[in-house]
Amino acid sequence: MSHKRAQFGTKLGVIAATVGSAVGLGNIWRFPYECGTNGGGAFLLVYIAFVFLLGIPTICAEFALGRHSRKGMPGSFRIASCNKRWDFLGYGAILAAFMILSFYSVVGGWTLDYIFDSCTGLFKQIPNSDRHQQFMNFVSGWRAVAWAIVFLIINFVVMVRGVQKGIEKVSNVMTPLLFVILIVFCVNSLFMPGAAKGLTFLFKPDFSKVTTDVVLRALGQAFFSLSLGMGCLVTYSSYFSDNTPLIKTAFQIGILDTLVAILAGVVIFPAVFTYGMQPAEGPTLVFEVLPNIFHDMPGGNIWSFLFFLLLALASLTSIISVSEVVVAFLCDEFKITRKRAAIIVTAVTCVTATLCSLSFGPLKSLNLFNLFDYISANILMTLGGLGICVFVGWRMKSEHFEQQMRLNSHVPGWLFSYIAGCIRYVCPVGIFIVFIAGLL
Repeated sequence: MSHKRAQFGTKLGVIAATVGSAVGLGNIWRFPYECGTNGGGAFLLVYIAFVFLLGIPTICAEFALGRHSRKGMPGSFRIASCNKRWDFLGYGAILAAFMILSFYSVVGGWTLDYIFDSCTGLFKQIPNSDRHQQFMNFVSGWRAVAWAIVFLIINFVVMVRGVQKGIEKVSNVMTPLLFVILIVFCVNSLFMPGAAKGLTFLFKPDFSKVTTDVVLRALGQAFFSLSLGMGCLVTYSSYFSDNTPLIKTAFQIGILDTLVAILAGVVIFPAVFTYGMQPAEGPTLVFEVLPNIFHDMPGGNIWSFLFFLLLALASLTSIISVSEVVVAFLCDEFKITRKRAAIIVTAVTCVTATLCSLSFGPLKSLNLFNLFDYISANILMTLGGLGICVFVGWRMKSEHFEQQMRLNSHVPGWLFSYIAGCIRYVCPVGIFIVFIAGLL
């Protein structure tokens, strides 16, 4: 079955889809608790440095590979190298995407349940003292499974409609809406009594708190937040037109993704200090600590609804891009229709997502949720990003890379040299450090 490669229709669609791919729970859930447990402002500065030093050049590498080949994973490596020796990197990305779909959809289902509870008023009826037990009862039961499947069905509806009518159209609505809700929350947080303390914690660096562990965590957060190494940006860039300036787009994604993380900090830390919480609460900050704050706030149901809608939007834009990695792979490699590929991906993921969800209950001894999370984030994504940088920097023909970077855009010589040098030398070393740190 031969078919013309789909393309994004507009520049807005390119930015909305790629930013939506990068922006997710890594920005709104993981960044605040990583920042909170690792010193606040100092962590933020180190994180921003790594976004520009490691993240943006790696994005450029993925973009160059995807648009040059006009294929997803692993076809992009095969076309760029003219052999199958590098296909294993593509299959690793497919496995990572599948694992992320399995557990990420579970967390997406949690956000839908919190939205439902906020709308029905159940959210305010739960005393703060019972919040932890209520959350544990929920995630360990079949209701969490049901919400995960609902989340996957919503994702299926988007995927089956294709690149322009599905991914691009939905991203054009959800990504701007995500920013609007974030800004509304920021304005509200700035009027809280603890705003000054919260902003000081976030923006005033205390470099005495910068340790080797803080640096490694900032490096890992930059990599995780930009969704590098799993093939999302390679697949999306295979839909770019020749008029899309790759370096400019990479910088836009890096800056906007970082902006979302900073705005999430502006939303959360003033609220944390206002209500006497600790910024170092860790992963429970969003699903247990913030609900306690919303419970005590005037109009708490409304704020809770908006916040978990924000989380749901961030989750969905990310999961759409991860799904596209697998859907594009099935269409490219097995020549099946998009609809059939989307059905296969959704059906299989419903099974694995159920197993991941039950890891908090009946299947706690198996715990596929944590296993998939660990393998995908600490091994497959980092090895994938490392492989892409090594391949683009040392195996892909330099004239092909330069052609993609300069195609229909003016790129100063110093900027091209910076990007190419980082891809060849800096990114492989940095990503290898992330890999070793993740294993340890």
